[in-house]
Amino acid sequence: MNQPAQQQQPPGETGRLEPRPDHGEESYHGSGRLAGKAAVITGADSGIGRAVAIAYAREGADVLISYLDEHDDARETAHWVEQAGRKAVLVPGDLADPARCRAVIDAAVAEFGRIDILVSNAAQQMTHDKVEDISDEEWDRTIALNLSAFFYLTKAALPNMPPGGSIIGTSSVNSDSPTPTLLPYDVTKAGIANMTAALAQLLAPRGIRANSVAPGPIWTPLIPSTMPPEHVESFGSSAALDRPGQPAEVAPAYVMLASDEASYISGARIAVTGGKPIL
Repeated sequence: MNQPAQQQQPPGETGRLEPRPDHGEESYHGSGRLAGKAAVITGADSGIGRAVAIAYAREGADVLISYLDEHDDARETAHWVEQAGRKAVLVPGDLADPARCRAVIDAAVAEFGRIDILVSNAAQQMTHDKVEDISDEEWDRTIALNLSAFFYLTKAALPNMPPGGSIIGTSSVNSDSPTPTLLPYDVTKAGIANMTAALAQLLAPRGIRANSVAPGPIWTPLIPSTMPPEHVESFGSSAALDRPGQPAEVAPAYVMLASDEASYISGARIAVTGGKPIL
């Protein structure tokens, strides 16, 4: 048992999490690995997205923070980016709408002039014990936000991404070991893994790399806002390390894949699962 039973309304708030997650605010130290780069990160208001934004800024990148409507959380992320001496751009909006995806990319190009790194991370999930309890609307929205948005963002970003650019999708351990009560989410995470592998081959002639990160159980607002309290209480116990991971423990994988050190890494999927293998 790693955290008390608790519940929030979706999409959840960082400030109400107990214990408060570690995004690397006090622990992540950069070394210039992304100096001068411009990054777009979706779902960057909290959780993994916030941790990646903090790490990228401390590595020298300017960051566009795309988020739904969690304005307080997004402003806190921006605070940490700016404290690192980098530019933070806040763009709210629902990425289930293709037009919003294009607007996010347009804002990044207007602010930065180009996009060196695209991290598609925004996602939703809901827990259901029966297939019949998954509404048509929920199915369509989960596909639109988790998977289709990745396509629309990538398509819009590519004309503004120079050689050396990096596209990173957030997949999941669920892509290989689907949790039956998270059916729509499982499907989208498998799709992200496959789409990233295809993009790596399509974009290689342009010098643009595409990879994905497959997190396991990570402690973020998504968990108590989409799972029953008793599941929250035991969240992470299935990992070999017997605990949920912290967002700060995932961010280094995104840094590595975005950096020039990963110049020959494309089509890869990096597991950050607390010991559970992925295929």
